[in-house]
Amino acid sequence: MTTSVRTQTPRQRPPRGAAPRLGALVEKALGGPLPLRLRAWDGSEYGPGGGPVVVLRSRRALRRLLWEPGELGLAEAYVTGEIDVEGDLAQGLRLMWRAAREGALHPPKLGLGDRAGALASAARLGALGPRPPVPASRARLSGALHSTTRDRAAISHHYDLSNDFYRLLLDETMAYSCGYWAEGTADPEDGDTAEAGRLAQRAKLELICRKLDLGPGSRLLDIGCGWGSLTLYAAAEHGVKVTAVTLAAEQAAHVAAEVAARGLGELVDVECRHWRDITGGGYDAVATVEMGEHVGDAEYPQFTAALHGLVRPGGRVFVQQMSRGSVAPGGGAFIETYIAPDMHMRPLGETIGLLEGADLEVVSVQSLREHYVRTVGVWHRTLEERWAEFTALLGEETARVWRLYLVGGALAFAEGRMGVDQIVCVRRAADGASGLPADPVRWYTVGGTDTGDAA
Repeated sequence: MTTSVRTQTPRQRPPRGAAPRLGALVEKALGGPLPLRLRAWDGSEYGPGGGPVVVLRSRRALRRLLWEPGELGLAEAYVTGEIDVEGDLAQGLRLMWRAAREGALHPPKLGLGDRAGALASAARLGALGPRPPVPASRARLSGALHSTTRDRAAISHHYDLSNDFYRLLLDETMAYSCGYWAEGTADPEDGDTAEAGRLAQRAKLELICRKLDLGPGSRLLDIGCGWGSLTLYAAAEHGVKVTAVTLAAEQAAHVAAEVAARGLGELVDVECRHWRDITGGGYDAVATVEMGEHVGDAEYPQFTAALHGLVRPGGRVFVQQMSRGSVAPGGGAFIETYIAPDMHMRPLGETIGLLEGADLEVVSVQSLREHYVRTVGVWHRTLEERWAEFTALLGEETARVWRLYLVGGALAFAEGRMGVDQIVCVRRAADGASGLPADPVRWYTVGGTDTGDAA
């Protein structure tokens, strides 16, 4: 008689360490596998290899996420250095968005037992404790939404960060808006980053002047003039008389100094005031370049009515503005809290409807969404190449805020979650004439100078 002996395969022990425990919790919460590799403070790792690695440098990162789950908690852990990313940050964010978009991650409904188990695991990982301090770079606003005082504080938080910072980040035009990458403009990855960005910004400024039909003696109102890129270009290159308006004190001081230095005092007036406080009218053209996002949702009809009232009959209105769908119209929790508080974006069609509702005829719309990917790419490359200078000027935390902002913003434009468009309107004359050229291609090829395809 033959006796068989049954052998048992030893049970495989689960991997030890904080990363496997945390990874299992995250996968349960997400409803799918981790798209990125995770490394914890004890050196343990979990998740797929071959890509960026999310590094949890301390237990405080977990505690912060317990107190502030979601995008904002992750962002705050990153800007404080409690979480870092080894490898390409943009690729890491792209993998997370792709996993969510393609439906791989479907967070299940967690019951009381699941939540109790998660808290027990957090306790074993040493993550329980008091709420971590709020990062110093977080915006702190008070008062009624879009009151003049609150708007001034919101604008100051972003644009009065430091003129020295923006000089370091931007090119000599000081244009902090989407450039126009005309055909033949070098890609920022292929050549001189600063030169590529400068050419794209100058092409954008020239394109705006052509769309507004500006020439010697024309009167332009530049609402939200920033550091004066359009104001100074229109005055110096086209002899335009410009009234430049901004709510940011440091911007106004910079533009006034540049006007004096360039001898443009007879052509340019600089006013530091809210758009609601602009007086006068009869301008040949009104421009607002990426300022309408700060106006507010409820206030936008009043804004478009003001645009109509400030331009003369037969005059033109130019709006360059970012757009977004109904999800995160302010840009998301991170942007709303750290970059541009009280910002509001809407779909392009809604903006066009509001402009038409103010009796402005929309005659041209041009998408620059993919142009913004390249524009932000230049800024991000500058930030990385001059990282030591930025951290010396702002501190590590604020520099990391801007890194996350620029990387995330470029990705949002690349994937179509955000857009930006140039919209040209006219206030029709009494006889209904628009005054537009029969063939607007002249905007792109004038005087033998080609500013690129209109497509």
